[in-house]
Amino acid sequence: MTPAAPHPPMLPSSYAWLDDILCCEGHSLEDLAQQFGTPLYVYSATAIAEAYQSFAKACTALEADVSILFAVKANPNLSLLSELGKLGAGFDIVSMGEMQRVLAAGGSAAKMVFSGVGKTDEELRAALQARVGCINLESLSELRRLNQLAQGLGCKAPVSIRINPDIDAKTHPYISTGLRSNKFGLSLDQALIGYQEAAALPHLQVMGVDCHIGSQITELSPFLDAADRVLEFVDRLAEKGISIHHLDLGGGLGICYRDESPPSPAMLMEALIGKVRAWSKARGRPMPRLIFEFGRALVGAAGVLLSRVVALKPQPNDQTGAAHFAIIDAAMNDLMRPSLYEAWHEILVVNRRDQQTEERRWDVVGPVCESGDWLGRDRPLRLKEGGLVILASAGAYGASMASNYNSRPRPAEVLVQAGQPVRLIRRRESFEDLVAAESVGLSLGPS
Repeated sequence: MTPAAPHPPMLPSSYAWLDDILCCEGHSLEDLAQQFGTPLYVYSATAIAEAYQSFAKACTALEADVSILFAVKANPNLSLLSELGKLGAGFDIVSMGEMQRVLAAGGSAAKMVFSGVGKTDEELRAALQARVGCINLESLSELRRLNQLAQGLGCKAPVSIRINPDIDAKTHPYISTGLRSNKFGLSLDQALIGYQEAAALPHLQVMGVDCHIGSQITELSPFLDAADRVLEFVDRLAEKGISIHHLDLGGGLGICYRDESPPSPAMLMEALIGKVRAWSKARGRPMPRLIFEFGRALVGAAGVLLSRVVALKPQPNDQTGAAHFAIIDAAMNDLMRPSLYEAWHEILVVNRRDQQTEERRWDVVGPVCESGDWLGRDRPLRLKEGGLVILASAGAYGASMASNYNSRPRPAEVLVQAGQPVRLIRRRESFEDLVAAESVGLSLGPS
């Protein structure tokens, strides 16, 4: 067998070419396509475990009281939630459905934080009944509603208020959450009013301060700037006689999709824990417990979307400037990040022996009836019809954002671990799944 070839930087070491075929933890992606069909989400269990441990070990080395939460919106598959829970992760949830998923996967409600700007009374009541660890409030209205709901249930609601520090996370505007122009959280002045009101209400228990500034952040400075704002705000709370037990500093650490070089988990933990520790020491206060909420950084690099080339549409030589189209069986409904964010996912050929064809610059597109249905533009690739490709770094916000547009069934998902049988953790949807919630009603026309 030919030794494993070096893998691109956007793939974890659990992916490698063996005998010119890309494998995940020693399992051939060609074999997986044959067994489970395409498009297919493939996740490396080892890559997920290593990503989580990189945060956990850094915190242990720094002797800090830290909770690492998984942001469920990144990938809510029950098997992945179960695996992360076994590793020790808590969970950041933003809907009742996510809460129910975590509980169904064996997760602890006490290790959940419930975030989100539009939590309904039904969701807040369910969170109280499940005894969720903390509810992050994002408006004064929500604060008052929660107090009333907790009164009705005869309990006290553990709360933090999400502050909006007006920090530029230097990321895509759709995933920036900490600017004044974003819908999330309260301004510092509003939050101070909220904390004073919460401290006076009989059915709320102030637990901490929450802040999250965005996703796919690839520099340390926005994290540190946000932490400075949070610590300054905690000083303002102390002046009002309000103490807190934890600081929830959010998440948002980016991964490598193309050529990014985000700080390592150890670098980020060292910088933020060191800052909070110095602040606590300077004020003679015990260091609060720290909470972080990572999604993409835990599962993003571990997953790929495996797809087959359906047709190639090269342009005639006289069509100067016209795009060459490679049509694959994955589409924007399977992975919407490119069409939604113009996001880059590296596209790699699975079998290097297929690359004997001429290299061309292809627009890699799907079969959905939208011109916005593209997965990669102007990519230099050697492709053949029927060959397999992957879209790398698809473990986060891939399957979780998939839809049934054009009545397309969502892909199957598999979890791969070296030396173990491949686990089908979500079967491919069928037509019956697509119409299960529908019914044929009365005719709208004349009888």
